[in-house]
Amino acid sequence: MASPAQTQVPTTPARARIGARTLRTDRWWLSPLLTSVGLGVFVVYATVRSFMRSGYWAAEEHYLTPFYSPCLSTSCVPGSSHFGTPLGELPGFIPLAFLSLPFLLGFRLTCYYYRKAYYRSVWMSPPACAVAEPHGKYTGETRLPLIVQNAHRYFFYAALIITIVNTYDAIVAFQGGFGLGNVILLVNVVLLWCYTVSCHSCRHVTGGRLKHFSKNPVRYRIWTQVSKLNTRHMQFAWITLASLMLTDLYVWLVSTGTIADLRFVN
Repeated sequence: MASPAQTQVPTTPARARIGARTLRTDRWWLSPLLTSVGLGVFVVYATVRSFMRSGYWAAEEHYLTPFYSPCLSTSCVPGSSHFGTPLGELPGFIPLAFLSLPFLLGFRLTCYYYRKAYYRSVWMSPPACAVAEPHGKYTGETRLPLIVQNAHRYFFYAALIITIVNTYDAIVAFQGGFGLGNVILLVNVVLLWCYTVSCHSCRHVTGGRLKHFSKNPVRYRIWTQVSKLNTRHMQFAWITLASLMLTDLYVWLVSTGTIADLRFVN
């Protein structure tokens, strides 16, 4: 029988003491930099446009930008309120789409991909493999504010409703005929659906907690398709940021008369 000394697990050697922050010689900082710039551009653009209160509704073409949908206040310009105006006048410091924007922001902020993106780029936790992070400790998503990340599944349900609203807006736009703006709105909605349903929470809703896929063939089929989209969730996350800005910019330019909408059918 082996003695206690013989069975004792040997201690692990201490980590090497490296004075440099990293020994990497490649441009490891490029990816977090580009991510920070990309996210920053969208945040600045979306924030400015959400508070402008102009250029969000092209009356003749029936184009409504997603940044102002749904517009439920009497502060909204005539025609832009597809669901009526149950709310009164809103002060200028409140966005006209204040009922949807917080949930969309919460959905994006708590998204599993976006967490990785801004954890590494903005918070530098960690900025890259084999690169020391500047933080002295890490408590995980167990305390405020990061504990809110656990509410992602609930933000998903809200985002699903808002995507339906955006789809309705794109359909209503065809009342003004058929132009390039309709194509842009429709493509944006399709991409938003791809991003929303490729979410990890949607994958869990469709196939989570099933013990036997064979007994739930419909849910298994849906789960399979969602899983395929889930592999492209990162791409959809970035593409939809670009499509949202492009859609809003186009509606802005058309509604202000800066450019004329290319019409196919009047």
